[in-house]
Amino acid sequence: MPQGMTSKGAATRQRIVEGAAVELRRRGPGVSLDEIREATRTSKSQLFHYFPDGRAQLLLAVARHEADQVLADQQPHLGDLSSWDSWTAWRDQVIERYRRQGRHCPLSSLLAQLAPNDEGGRTVVLDLYARWEHALAEGVRRMQAGGRMTAAPPPAQAAQALLVAVQGGVVVLMATGVAEHLETALDLTLANLRTP
Repeated sequence: MPQGMTSKGAATRQRIVEGAAVELRRRGPGVSLDEIREATRTSKSQLFHYFPDGRAQLLLAVARHEADQVLADQQPHLGDLSSWDSWTAWRDQVIERYRRQGRHCPLSSLLAQLAPNDEGGRTVVLDLYARWEHALAEGVRRMQAGGRMTAAPPPAQAAQALLVAVQGGVVVLMATGVAEHLETALDLTLANLRTP
């Protein structure tokens, strides 16, 4: 809950963010504040009460929401990478999520709406990658501790390789509409982590 905000206020703000996310996905980045207000049944004064800096502040809040959704879409498997079955389920879930998403990435579209040097947008991405990498490293650590995954590389490096495999595959998917590169990159990275 944002600092100094009542639970009712936080719920209203979250309703606006979630509604704006739906509208941005449905209508694209050109959606107006009036269209968001109409869809979320929010008055102009309410919108500017929660987002006094207007559109840029709202877009940043929606970008945070979309970043959270990236990780939420990988649960429960991302939070329990303790067996090869859970790693396989996570892999399948990631590929399916991005196959459904296709060539349009809501988070990238939102970040493109912000100023090129916007520190808020950069922070959203850095935080997303840090949380994602941490969850993957924890899974690698658990598997290595149980002898079910090769001891090298260290968990942090293995997590970096997995994250790059996903994100690199997603970049190619967004350009081509084909998920095969994502599957291959993820499969080869996971195969290299298996114990001999």
